[in-house]
Amino acid sequence: MNRIAQTIAAVALLAVALGAGAGEPLRPWNGGPPPPLALKSPAGIPIDLARLRGKVVLVNFWATWCAPCVEEMPALARLRERLASRGFEVIAVNQGEMPARVRAFTERTGLDLPIVMDRDKEASKAWKVRALPTTFVVDAAGRVRLFAEGELDTGEALEAAILPLLPRERPTSAAR
Repeated sequence: MNRIAQTIAAVALLAVALGAGAGEPLRPWNGGPPPPLALKSPAGIPIDLARLRGKVVLVNFWATWCAPCVEEMPALARLRERLASRGFEVIAVNQGEMPARVRAFTERTGLDLPIVMDRDKEASKAWKVRALPTTFVVDAAGRVRLFAEGELDTGEALEAAILPLLPRERPTSAAR
């Protein structure tokens, strides 16, 4: 195992030992509508929050050097995988790093999340991010409903807070 993989494994074990999910719970947001969020992935592919209307989107501001950020990423990826079919997406907004560094990080860790680059930190400023990680949950209508500043509680409370925001499943004609 390389040094970074060992570090990530050690952080994960520490989280389990200390009770993973012991971070900040999502709280109601009263800060108004979200600013635009249209950035590019490390590969240069544009991702625009406005195009994800109709889905609940968790927007997570993070960096590879931020231990709590790195620690919560696998839980966010698992949540995305579990809820994707119900209209849920995650956008991981990397703050201020070089695309090559982020690509190397995702290759080493196997992280499978849509990542966008906020190299000049303009999106972070617009979203009033004061600490990393910071997480927002945007509902299907495009309104910020929940947020957490600092390490996110990635336990059962995270999914429980998001489930009521997901679009309702419509019955199929066979179920009528």
